[in-house]
Formats: sequence, C-alpha cells, structure tokens
Amino acid sequence: MVNTTQTLQDGNGLMVIMNYQIKTWLLLMMMKTYHFKMNEETNFKAICGIATNVLGMPLGSLSLRTRKRPIQVARAASAYIAMSEDKIHRNIIAKVLNRDRAVTYHYETMHKKMYATCSIYRNTFNKIYLAYKNIDNAKDIFIDKDFMKKYLLKNGVKESKDPNVTIEVTSGSVTCKIKTSYFDYTNQLEFINIALKEYHFTIKII
Repeated sequence: MVNTTQTLQDGNGLMVIMNYQIKTWLLLMMMKTYHFKMNEETNFKAICGIATNVLGMPLGSLSLRTRKRPIQVARAASAYIAMSEDKIHRNIIAKVLNRDRAVTYHYETMHKKMYATCSIYRNTFNKIYLAYKNIDNAKDIFIDKDFMKKYLLKNGVKESKDPNVTIEVTSGSVTCKIKTSYFDYTNQLEFINIALKEYHFTIKII
C-alpha cells in the first residue's frame, strides 16, 4: 500500500493532512461493513420469503404495519430463526420487518416459552424451520478451488486488470480469490451471490 499524505484545505482555511494509508483503511472498513449488512439483509429477506411461502401469505407480509395474529407469529418465528441459525444482526431484522430493534429482544427471550405453550407459534415455527432447513441442506459445496473459480468466471464474475480489492470465496473446504477494484467490487459481489445461489459459501473482503 502506498504510504503518502494528502494536504487538504477545509472551509475555514485550515490545512488538514490525512495519511493515505488511513484513508484506504477507512474505505476498506466501510466496504466490509456494507457487504456484511448487504449479505445479512439478503439472507433475512430470503427467510421471510420462505415463511410467507409455506404459510400461504403474500410476499412482503411480514414487513406490513399490522397486528394480525398470524403475521405477528410468523414475524417472530422468522426473526428467531435468523438470529439463531444465521446469526443475522437484530438491526437488519428490525429494518426488514419495519419494526423497532427492541422487538427483536422480545422475539429472542420469548421463543422458548412461546414454543412450549402456544400451539399457533409452535406450528408456525416448525413449518418455517423445516422449509428453511430443507433448502439449506439441499445446497452443494465445491471440492476444487480451480473449478470454483472457473465456474464463477463462466457465470458473470469478472476480475479487474488493476485490482486493489480481493474477494475471498469459500465453499466447503476450498477457497478461491477474485481480484477486483474499489469501484467494481459491489457488482462482483452481486454476480457471485447469483452464481452461487445453489451452493453453501461465505465471502470475505481482503
């Protein structure tokens, strides 16, 4: 990484010197945070889609501002599955469900009691969880890193000629690296997610 400085002038005429390494590090942290949130939000929306599908509800029902019992129960069950199985952050869950973050603590603390005493909650949770696990278990993994990279490149993923960001993709026990740029990495993340929608995988930005 280049170790240099830039001199900037603010609105009050003061000279500000910022180290280029610090600027680059901050940018990378922002990118990682953005991807972290993007991935979690996509995953939770998928769980909500599974829930509405198996329960015969219109897509997007869980984010409606309604207190109808079936939707409230489906909301709580979906949120608990997201937190316990996928470790999705409660801020993301609250955003997707169009609710205050505090309600996610209620979903978490009340799950055991509701599962034991409320048949509506128990049956709803079981339906969503079973569908979620069936889809999750049906996904494949790669066993060869070169084959995985060729598969990605064949399915829309492209590497940059002047890379400064590396996307590390892991499936099963193998890992491949896609070299991209600050300006194009979000596009490549989308292509990777689309290409690997039938596979178990994780992504790390380096």
